[in-house]
Formats: sequence, structure tokens, C-alpha cells
Amino acid sequence: MLNKFRFSKRVQSIKNPSLQAKETAQNKTELTTVLDENLTQLKSILGKSDDVKYREFEVYYKQSFKVFICFLDGLVNEDYINLHLIKPLMEPNFINETYLPSEDILSVVKKRILSASSLQEVQTIDDVIERILSGETAIFIDGSATALTASTHGFEARNVEQPDTESNVRGSREGFNEVLKVNTSLIRRKINNPNLVMENMKIGKQTKTNIRIGYIEGIADAKIVDEVKQRLQRIETETILESGYIEQFIEDHPYSIFPTVGNSEKPDKVAAKILEGRVAIFCDGTPFVLTVPHLFIETLQVGEDYYSRPYMASFIRLLRVFALFVTIVTPALFVAVSTFHQEMVPTLLLITMAAAEEKVPFPVFIEAMLMIIAFELLREAGVRMPRPVGSAISIVGALVIGEAAVSAGLVSAPMVIVVALTAITGFIVSALTDAVSLARFFLLFLAAAFGFYGIMMGILILLGHMCSLRSFGAPYLAPMAPIIMREWKDALVRMPLWTLQSRPQSVSWKKSKRQGQNAPQHPTLKEGEGQS
Repeated sequence: MLNKFRFSKRVQSIKNPSLQAKETAQNKTELTTVLDENLTQLKSILGKSDDVKYREFEVYYKQSFKVFICFLDGLVNEDYINLHLIKPLMEPNFINETYLPSEDILSVVKKRILSASSLQEVQTIDDVIERILSGETAIFIDGSATALTASTHGFEARNVEQPDTESNVRGSREGFNEVLKVNTSLIRRKINNPNLVMENMKIGKQTKTNIRIGYIEGIADAKIVDEVKQRLQRIETETILESGYIEQFIEDHPYSIFPTVGNSEKPDKVAAKILEGRVAIFCDGTPFVLTVPHLFIETLQVGEDYYSRPYMASFIRLLRVFALFVTIVTPALFVAVSTFHQEMVPTLLLITMAAAEEKVPFPVFIEAMLMIIAFELLREAGVRMPRPVGSAISIVGALVIGEAAVSAGLVSAPMVIVVALTAITGFIVSALTDAVSLARFFLLFLAAAFGFYGIMMGILILLGHMCSLRSFGAPYLAPMAPIIMREWKDALVRMPLWTLQSRPQSVSWKKSKRQGQNAPQHPTLKEGEGQS
């Protein structure tokens, strides 16, 4: 009932889109039939920018007409403009009245002359400027209060390459880039389905960033799709430069350390999520695509799990779960054992630890804090520095600084081993880097204050908090909480693909079937029949 109340409250708080569009249209300035007035108005708004190009010329149809086009240098393909816009208008056959029908000049230009693939009529100066700034070319004709805009995008873009953040051994090497239409085309290549819907909108008063929502009609829950649209429409900001802006505006729990909106730059991963009933949010200018709803278990799954056989995939997935536990709890366990629970350590190991800690001037808690902070600094430096220098910093930090700190007696050798183990296991669950780092400090403080009791209390607090989270109506810890047994086939372990017959109920709350009962294939050839 509480979730329904929140959902209805969200709907009521949204302004009527049709009313908002009507109010916006009333504030726009209409174009005039005088060409010079339109040109003057356009120049006054666009200012003195040298990258705004104007090309004025004359065409003849029964009489002489003045025409000018306007485009933004660097965002258009000038060869396309010359070939499909300017050249057809200045061709000699344009003056042949017997070839052209008796129509107004705008209809003749649009229907008979221009060979551009996409032409739109625009009646307001605001719409013209918006299209010019997005990479289109505007065509103004004297005597017409309507301008034509042609899609002439031609800016430089990065090629489709393998992403650095999500590398894999087996599977697709493609990755999204910063161009919106390229990213959606990569999804279209994966999902050849007419029900795959891509809806456009613009967000950001200053940037007017193009956003595209992708989902499969009939598979994605209509309520989730509507909720995504409403949250996006409710965003009121001047700047959207990356999908991370959108993520922070639409997430359910902005004060939680755990992400409730997924992101990826691999088309095969996003396509798989769309096929399960999720909604993808594409943002122009970034290779990272958002997906909702997002569950915690997704951070422990990678696309390569489904490309290999189930036994090794399940083992590796269990290793990720173990690595997540180790990277969060290990420093806290070491501090708790050293401070409160020495009796739980074997005698020989306890003597070794005591001898190592004897020359260290700091308490174990302060020592652990210093080492973890030093590791975070080295990790951040390795990420921000250029790639060749970053690898050198990692080597210097791991070998020189660590060895020098132990030799100087600032930290003990066991603490260096603990932090190194924490760092290695943390890299395995890179999708939860932010949450893991904060949870590690949280448990470390509790362990220093209350020992094992503090660690258990901290783990219960984190689990209770995660159970309370929702991602667009989906329980964050599903299928473990609430328990959905049939989804355990693809949770902590991955059963054979032929057993995964239904889409996740926790995402769309539908019992939808995605494949038949594909029983394992048994050999039909007898011994020696397949030999040549």
C-alpha cells in the first residue's frame, strides 16, 4: 500500500505534458514571410559566433527568390549540404516551369527539388535554433513563413571499440560510444524485433541533451515505462552532460550508498536486460547506458557467465560473492581480532602478529585507517593519471611505499597483507566500488568500538537497509528477499540455459515465458557413423 501511495503521489506531482507544451508554444516567436527579418532575428539570437555559417543565394521559379541556409560548423557534413541542398536548388532544371507543378515555392522545394533524406517544416525561430544547434541545417525561402530543416549531422565520433571498464575473454567486443544514434543502432542489431520502442526527449534548459528510452512493448511493464518517462519529464535542470546526472535525478534512494540504477557500456549486456523486461535510458554524449529496475544481484553477474558452461560460471560467480564479503569485512575482522578477541587466534600466529605490531607506534585501528586511505589515494591516482604513468604509480605504491612503510615501522607486515587482500578482492566487484569503500569504513569503525559484535551489528544494518530499497518498484535484494525460488536458477549460481524458461518475475512481476522446454540433446549417431 505504501508503494502504491508513493507511485500515485509521483503521478499527481507531475505537470500536465499537453498543458506544458501549449504554454511553451505560446512563448515561441513565429517566423515571418520577409527573409531579411528572419535572417536578422537569427543573427541577433545566435550572436557573433564564428562557427555559425550563413549561405545566401537566389533561385528561380517563375520569378527570382532569395534563399539562405544556416548551419553550425563542425556539427554538419558540408559535402552532404553541397550535394543534396545547395546544388539541387541551383540546378538549371529548377527554372523549367513545364517540369515543375504549379505549387508554392516551399512545396516545390520540399517535394520536387531537395534530395535530403529527412526534411521537416518549422514555423518558429526557437525550433529553428534548437535544430541548428543539434546539427541540422535550416533553409529559409523569401515569402514563406515556414523554414525547412534537414538532418545533416556529420561531426567526428569515436569508433565502436571494446570498453575498458567491462573487458571479457569470450563474447562481443563492441562497446557504446558518445553518439546516441550509434548506440541505439547497436541495440537494434542485437534485437531484431519490431516491438523494440525508442522514444526521444530533451532534458536540460541550457544543454538540451537528447535522451532516448528503449524497451520492448509487451515485455516491459507498462507501469515501469510510464514511471521512467514521468521521472525524466520531472527533471528541471540546466545541465545534463552525462548519464550520471540522470541517474542521480531518477533513483529511488538518493541517500543510499548502494546504486539502484544500473549502467553499462556493452550493447550485449544492455540488450539482455531489455529482453528481460527492463527499460534502457540512452544519453547523448556518453557511452554509459542506464537500465532500470536494477537489482543487487546484477552487480555479481557479468555477460560472460552466459557464454560459458554453467559449472565454471557458477563457480566464478560464487567467488565474486566471496570476494565481496572479504573486501568489506577483512580489515574489520583483523582489527577486532587484534583488539578484542586475541583468544581466537592460534598461539603461533598470535606471537607473530604481536612481534610485528610491537614496533608500530599506532593502534591497530589507526594503522588500518592509514593503510586503507593510502590505498584509496593510490587507486585514485592510478585512475586519473595517464595510462602509462598510472601503471607506474601502482607499482611504486605497492612495492616501494609498502616496503618502506614496513621497514620504517609505520605499519606491520600483516596489515599490509590484509590491505592487499582487500584491494585485490575489491577489484573483482568493481561494479560496487563506491558502496564497498564506504561499507568497509563503516564496519571498521564498529569493529574498533565493539569487536565481533560491532561487525555483526553492522552487517545486519547493511542487510536491513538493502531489504528496504526499491528500484522502480522492484525489491533490491530479489530473489533472496523476497524469496522467489524459480529465479534462484540465475542468482548465486547459473543453471544451464535450457532451464531458464521464464523472465525474472522480480523485474516486471509477470510470469512471462521466454523459451520452451529445451531438454538436453542426446547423441543420435552410433559409434563410427560420424567418421568419414
